[in-house]
Amino acid sequence: MIAIVDYGMGNLYSVRCALERLGFSGFVTADPDDLERARGIILPGVGAFGDAMANLRRRGLDRVLVDAAQAGKPLLGICLGMQLLFEESEEHGRHAGLGLLPSRVVRFRGSFKIPHMGWNRLRYLRASPLLAGVPEGYVYFVHSYYVEPGGRDILLAVCDYHGEVPAIVGRGRLFGMQFHPEKSGKTGLALLANFARLCGAPAAGRSQPVTEGERR
Repeated sequence: MIAIVDYGMGNLYSVRCALERLGFSGFVTADPDDLERARGIILPGVGAFGDAMANLRRRGLDRVLVDAAQAGKPLLGICLGMQLLFEESEEHGRHAGLGLLPSRVVRFRGSFKIPHMGWNRLRYLRASPLLAGVPEGYVYFVHSYYVEPGGRDILLAVCDYHGEVPAIVGRGRLFGMQFHPEKSGKTGLALLANFARLCGAPAAGRSQPVTEGERR
């Protein structure tokens, strides 16, 4: 099964429901032992970077996540969860992240609309098992901060929002998606299914057909 990390911030049950729609089993947990036993881990997130890291540390989950990633266990960060994989963020001060990937999280700057909210098309930069068989479709973003596009070797996909914005990052079996795959229709669900397969999670088949909304 795939563990979905409960640290008090994130769309936990929408991610679990998306996995179930795809025929994979996911469970929500804040227990470090569960994370160690799981086939793979999803770190969702909605809210402020500093609060999220404080919650992870308070529950003793930060070290477990770092150890799991360094051991090669599949780990996917979603939205804020992706940002937490990096070294630091400037959101409401300076806060250290998990440090699993190089670069920092900064706020959008400009006279354009912030937060970046809505559908943007992915553009793939390199091949990855996470992207296999998934066309460059539209996915749904909601964020005011983004990862500086340094370290091109970890960039798997970008989108354009008044410049190039990292959308999917990856190194080994560690991945991050700045958008919400569980809210991103057919493209997002296909990417989520690829991650579940990378975890070695058995699939029982879809429990429900693809809806018109998912075909976007």
